[in-house]
Amino acid sequence: MPRAKLRHIVLGLGLVSAAALAASNARPRAAAVDQHRLDNAASEPGNWMTYGGSYAETRFSPLNLINERTVARLKPAWVVDLDTARGQEATPLVVDGVMYTSTAWSKVMALDAATGRVLWRYDPHVIGGKAVHTCCDVVNRGVAVWKGKVYVGTVDDRLIALDARTGKEVWSVVTADQKQAYTITGAPRVFKDKVVIGNSGAELGVRGYVTAYDTETGRKVWRFYTVPGNPANGPDHEASDEAMKIALPTWAGEWWKYGGGGTVWDSMVYDADLDQLLLGVGNGSPWNHQIRSDGKGDNLFLSSIVALDPDTGRYKWHYQETPGESWDFTATQQITLATLDLGHGPQKVIVHAPKNGFVFVIDRTNGKLLSANPYVETNWATGYDLATGRPKEVAAARYHKGSYMVTPSGLGAHAWMPMSYDPVRHIAYIPSMQAPLIYGNDPNFEYHPGRWNTATSMGGAAPNLPADPAARAKAMAAMSRGTLIAWDVVKGKPLWKVEHGFPWNGGTLATAGGLVFEGDYKGQFAAYRATDGKKLWSIETHRGIGAGPMTYTVGGHQYLAVMAGYGGSMGMATPWPGKPFQMPNGQILVFRLDGTAKLPAYKQQALPPANPSTDSFTDAQRAEGGKWFGTYCWMCHGGPVNPDLRRSGALPSADAWKAIVIDGALEPAGMASFRDYLKPDQVESIRAYISKQAERLKEAEAKGQLPPSLR
Repeated sequence: MPRAKLRHIVLGLGLVSAAALAASNARPRAAAVDQHRLDNAASEPGNWMTYGGSYAETRFSPLNLINERTVARLKPAWVVDLDTARGQEATPLVVDGVMYTSTAWSKVMALDAATGRVLWRYDPHVIGGKAVHTCCDVVNRGVAVWKGKVYVGTVDDRLIALDARTGKEVWSVVTADQKQAYTITGAPRVFKDKVVIGNSGAELGVRGYVTAYDTETGRKVWRFYTVPGNPANGPDHEASDEAMKIALPTWAGEWWKYGGGGTVWDSMVYDADLDQLLLGVGNGSPWNHQIRSDGKGDNLFLSSIVALDPDTGRYKWHYQETPGESWDFTATQQITLATLDLGHGPQKVIVHAPKNGFVFVIDRTNGKLLSANPYVETNWATGYDLATGRPKEVAAARYHKGSYMVTPSGLGAHAWMPMSYDPVRHIAYIPSMQAPLIYGNDPNFEYHPGRWNTATSMGGAAPNLPADPAARAKAMAAMSRGTLIAWDVVKGKPLWKVEHGFPWNGGTLATAGGLVFEGDYKGQFAAYRATDGKKLWSIETHRGIGAGPMTYTVGGHQYLAVMAGYGGSMGMATPWPGKPFQMPNGQILVFRLDGTAKLPAYKQQALPPANPSTDSFTDAQRAEGGKWFGTYCWMCHGGPVNPDLRRSGALPSADAWKAIVIDGALEPAGMASFRDYLKPDQVESIRAYISKQAERLKEAEAKGQLPPSLR
């Protein structure tokens, strides 16, 4: 069929379905989603019933009422304020006129999708101290719905089923050891009366796995571990036991002491065409392959896509994108299912753009690599050998014999922010980043269970950067940027790019209206023309946007929704690029043509002044405090979302400081006690270090200068 005719049919489908859905909205069915509806999600484009829009997870909508000609009329339809300034990463679901979404701290809301009226709220009352186990904020990427229930994973390791009509809890299971550094931030997936969930925590020393539960009762059906445990303990007596026989020979040393990693913290996709579950597996624990596995072996199934039997959890096949992973090159980024003709007739494939900078096209019947092309500048590998499926590595990038500046880095060429894929034109719209890091082997690495462990030294000199520190910093800053890339998957090359400058941009949505929607971390939400990237519409939200947008219809109107709220690893660890200010609470933003709502008035709130202590500290104390701050504190207090410790009201008082850091006075708010990690004199040394930094901050602000970094 000619593409033009096919596109005409797809466009028409969006208009027809809008009318059909308007009729169905008169009889809301409270998330009455089942296998038939999800298998046929394309026939209901007015709904958005699963995280990626459909089982294919394309994030492409056939709706076209909002299009190139009408998008200028896009105005707010309704706005709902949220209760926290922590990061918002969910993609809302809409089923039969009701929106279901999760927010930071694993809370859940149901709203009237046409008006924004809140129907119910659910607070799981997570253990506040578990926030210390999150690598990247207390975020939650979404819920799943199935046969009248709403499912959410919580940051304190529970999977919960709620009644979709009332928000009342139906069942709850603890899916990980809550004393270990496991957390859940990803959205569950549902199929065939099973709900599956993974977990996070690789850097903090855990062993990854995915678990399937019965949707009705919460009974565990199967569990699949992604990396081997301690061989001395024997088999796990789980679905992964046979697969671990494949994985075990690819590991060396005593990796199990560090957990191993391999968490499946985001992408889990049910392939209904082939009746298989596809997992995107994360990085190693620690990052450094030399420490984790004595520099030996591929370390299966790190940085891999793994296919399982969805009924039993048993292994079917895998493809490892980064063997012997040593850079935090996860494969957890969005897995998209497609059918492509690459010259040998139509093939069922996976399209994947992970952190390591290559777009992979993989035969999803057997895991064979079909193509791998760089979509950003890459200097750790020059390409892939299609015969072996392995990368052609640059030897120095493994930092065996010294530091090396690697791009893309563990921050990702593409992080968790979802891409979208037009299945008609075979174009992927990738929110990419270029944010290099300098990696070196850390000779002083100490393993701290439950805390950040990379076994790498970052920063300093590198042979592929200028020797002068100022010139080095300038060179790295010049390389850092965010880019929206329209990628021709068949030809393996970009069609167009939109440069953002700031190296963090949000998830994307593509529509049959010829548009690509994307937010960014500076607060802009915009629509770009799908054919050439020309910006056609934008609005300032005053809140960073990383979440993936979605679209739906109610009453003949097409709506566009996005969660806004600056946070995640960017908000926790990276200074704001400009004058700092008090981050506002997040919002659910919904737009439609000729909408009549207005964004609430926004006034930037100033931060408290620097608050150094007048106590006397020695240089030795400050030096030691800098070490412990870098070990335990900077990942959560280096950015603008969590409190800037230089401005803390507790900083002048040793007793108040100890009450928080040792005694856990603020645990309910997410600041856990560090009594298991730090001694009182070490906590006092951190106060000495922070106080000195507060003095520097006070001097800079008195001169009207931008504040120096905490590190």
